[in-house]
Amino acid sequence: MRWIAVATAALATTLAACAGGSTPRTVSLRMQGQPQAATVTIDDAWIGSLERVSQHGVALPPGRHRITVEAPGHFPWDHLVDVKEGDPPIQLNVALVPVPE
Repeated sequence: MRWIAVATAALATTLAACAGGSTPRTVSLRMQGQPQAATVTIDDAWIGSLERVSQHGVALPPGRHRITVEAPGHFPWDHLVDVKEGDPPIQLNVALVPVPE
């Protein structure tokens, strides 16, 4: 459950930094791919396993976010997303490439 606290803290910090009257609406991020035990970080905040993010998703506030997926013995996977309020849910497919021996 630590990943929920980290994700909530990261989102609260981002939302607090936004100026204006109303709180911007978040956009749902869903990911699927292999290996399921790979770790997901968003903006350098650990979120959890790829399996957990696949099952539960993550709410992203508006802005640019760097998503990184890593697993031992694999090259890391990085992706930038630009989230705008009102965007449809974001679906990312991840296929980590094994490091050759």
